[in-house]
Amino acid sequence: MFRIFLCLTLQVTMACAQQIPSAFVNPFVGTGGHGHTFPGATTPFGMVQLSPDTRIDGSWDGCSGYHYSDSFIYGFSHTHLSGTGCSDYGDIMLMPVLSKTAFEPDQYKTAFSHKNETASPGYYAVTFDNKIKTELTATTRVGWHRYHFPSGEGHVILDLTHRDELTEGNIRIINNTTIAVTRISKAWAQNQHAYAFIVFSKPFTEDFNEKKNKVIFHFKLNPGEPLLTKVGLSLVSETGAQNNLQAESPLWNFDEIRQKAVAGWNKELGKITVTDPSPEKMKVFYTALYHTMIHPGTAMDVDGSYRGMDNQIHKAIGFTYYSVFSLWDTFRALHPLFTIIQPDRDLDFIKTFLAMYQQGGLLPVWELSSNETNCMIGYHAVPVIVDAYVKGIRGFDANLAFEAMKKSANDPKRNIDKYAANWFLSVEDEQESVSKTLEYSYDDWCIAQMAKYLGKKDEHVAYMKRSFGWMNLFDPSTGFMRPRKNGGWLSPFEPREVNNYFTEGNSWQYSFFVPQDIRGLTKAMGNDSLMEAKLDSLFSAPSQTTGREQADITGLIGQYAHGNEPSHHIAYLYNYVRKPGKTKKLVHRILSEFYSSKPDGLIGNEDCGQMSAWYVMSALGIYSVTPGSEKYTLTEPFMKSYRVNLKGGRFFNDKTIMNARRKGNFITHAELIGIKDSMERPLDLTDGDPYVPALIFEAPARSFVDSMTVNVYSPFHDQVYFYARNEQGGPSGTMDGSKVTIKEKTIFTGQSTRYIPGRVVGSQITHAEFFKKPHPKWEVQLLSTYSAQYHAGGPRGLIDGIHGDSNWRKGEWQGYQGQDFEAIVKFDEARSISEFSGTFLQDTGPWILFPKKVEYYISMDGIQYELAATATHDIPASDLKPQVRDFSARLAAPRETRFVKVKAYNFGKLPAWHAGAGYDAFIFVDELDFK
Repeated sequence: MFRIFLCLTLQVTMACAQQIPSAFVNPFVGTGGHGHTFPGATTPFGMVQLSPDTRIDGSWDGCSGYHYSDSFIYGFSHTHLSGTGCSDYGDIMLMPVLSKTAFEPDQYKTAFSHKNETASPGYYAVTFDNKIKTELTATTRVGWHRYHFPSGEGHVILDLTHRDELTEGNIRIINNTTIAVTRISKAWAQNQHAYAFIVFSKPFTEDFNEKKNKVIFHFKLNPGEPLLTKVGLSLVSETGAQNNLQAESPLWNFDEIRQKAVAGWNKELGKITVTDPSPEKMKVFYTALYHTMIHPGTAMDVDGSYRGMDNQIHKAIGFTYYSVFSLWDTFRALHPLFTIIQPDRDLDFIKTFLAMYQQGGLLPVWELSSNETNCMIGYHAVPVIVDAYVKGIRGFDANLAFEAMKKSANDPKRNIDKYAANWFLSVEDEQESVSKTLEYSYDDWCIAQMAKYLGKKDEHVAYMKRSFGWMNLFDPSTGFMRPRKNGGWLSPFEPREVNNYFTEGNSWQYSFFVPQDIRGLTKAMGNDSLMEAKLDSLFSAPSQTTGREQADITGLIGQYAHGNEPSHHIAYLYNYVRKPGKTKKLVHRILSEFYSSKPDGLIGNEDCGQMSAWYVMSALGIYSVTPGSEKYTLTEPFMKSYRVNLKGGRFFNDKTIMNARRKGNFITHAELIGIKDSMERPLDLTDGDPYVPALIFEAPARSFVDSMTVNVYSPFHDQVYFYARNEQGGPSGTMDGSKVTIKEKTIFTGQSTRYIPGRVVGSQITHAEFFKKPHPKWEVQLLSTYSAQYHAGGPRGLIDGIHGDSNWRKGEWQGYQGQDFEAIVKFDEARSISEFSGTFLQDTGPWILFPKKVEYYISMDGIQYELAATATHDIPASDLKPQVRDFSARLAAPRETRFVKVKAYNFGKLPAWHAGAGYDAFIFVDELDFK
């Protein structure tokens, strides 16, 4: 008994850790800093995450609803997201209060201190400053509350307006102990359904207070008597919530439910038993393992009913339907970890993907509560499926999965069709073009591997070609992945710059994202030594980034950023150039410096388990650099000893890894889990012809005044064929990389070719178009300062005749934040003007709003200006549709002028309803024109 007491108070021995791993878990880890975790009660992969909410504004550090720096709690809601960068959930909020009339959040929020707060797996408790004590625990689908009021009466508020936007709410009083609730809301998920069946252990009095979508219940209690509340949750219906409650919590025993929750956590956490003389490392390890088992969460009722991607009710036959798939993050380490310690659950995740495909038309990208948020990039359900398949996880319809993969890989709604046609994206095609090209290429390699297993030769060859698309963005002259624009490279180029051509990163971080072809990337760098030198440069570079502020880029070692996912595999790349000592040194440094057992113990967003899965895998000494391959790369384990308990009674331990490292730096999944001879191998299919990257049309700018030279070449020294056609349609150049001088608008078309025995292999066709400036002698003087990222080629970009479209991320717009836009256009001579025009953009979400008005002034001497015309608009800031508008003003009669001053008045501070409320709006302007 004494030994158990020691374990539960975290004063544990090493032997105790193997029996009670939950004793090492600290749910407060990540609730400070930018971890975005929550401390409340949940069960492994449960539907309920019952936790306190200290923030209701949806702010960046309030995404989980709780932040450790806060001192007030608004209530306890039943759904929460762990570690995301966007805010949602917070459904079905209950709050014990002393007031009978405290309906508004600022009235019922209550002060607390962390010294009166505790949390452990499956349990949370806090005693407020007003002496109300709240305890929480949970089953998979039921949240339990136990309130201790300081006097003989208590009050509980149910507020359906809590946190996100309520679109439909209903509170139905069934009797004096029972309530049924419907809550449909809109936030990150646009149509989120939550239903609850709430039962109190004591009847509430008849004089309860009601307000629309809010009720305050009043209770008379005996001295010292607690009030218990059970909340059955469902995403399907009130009846489903009632059935879930009855099935999982038919009796009134809070402590028994808590014990079952702890037992459930110990069962799952016990799949890995670890010993280490450092209590800190033990706490960090088991807390990380705990965080890997919160999402995805159960999203079906006890009878198998679930709400599908089509918003219809379906039944899961033979599997559990899950929700919350942060796949851009979790394909990297979380799902590979699941193939080892959660293979049956990973199979259910894949079956869930296929149900989502059948009901929604595509595999999930970032699914939340059966809503596709389309957040982040790639189609990363693909590597999750393929990684499981190649590691022997079967039991799903592989041909249906292959069909779904191809559908997602050719979805025109996300401009993937442009990538599929050219095998890369340029700046003009799509925002974040570099990151998308690289991630699509990797996903396509995974599809090619699945095709190989299924014996689909043509598809294997086709997707293998697409998987080499990364080569189109690799610039050998700089050794970086570089944005392509108008057939050439984007200039100027700064690899430290965080901009709209990369997803939450920069070229330093993304230049190493070719997990499917690390040998090819090494060859492109030059050789192993040059690849090693490039990696050394990454980790030793100055840590300052340039360009846009990006809150996700944290945990910097040089330009390596551990706080965000694109960097997560890079330390392991030293293994591929035979420098495992450098991998070990860096991995162990990251494990030591960027994780702790404190509230700010995560260096970046937890991201639904990915940050913690990296820790777990790396602490074990294994990592899947290429999910979709059966190989792991190895390093020396960080923990003194461990044992991973596998399905079927098998296991591996730290000695398995150390023995494998003596033979090399890699191990297959079959070798790792001890089934060497039973794994199915892919068929022997050809990969097709060698890949030939697209040629380059390189020029100083897209437009010119008198003439310009275009350099035509292949970055990988292939033969080049091209045509340059002027406005008359005649060819002005052919074959061989060369410099071409153009003097009028010219369209280039060409390809690289490579000779192989018996035939010629060509690249995809590259196009480029260069314009002669329409007003070569006009001058532009800017009186405002544009943001460095949004320059549109500088001052003359405002009169170059090239118009941006509604997608501002392509780089054709000039952006001004927190200031009016003001510029002077000087004509080559006095001109008669009858109409002024300036083109502006509104995309309210990203803080870009139309100016309040645009004024046009004229002057003959450039000193004295006269207001000639004003253009206004009637489009509200609340119109969220991206749109372009010409602010035109026509004069009653033409006026003679030599100078035109254009002044556009900034919207000002973003309005209170905006997510960025209080911050300065942008003005985005592109083309100024005068008739």
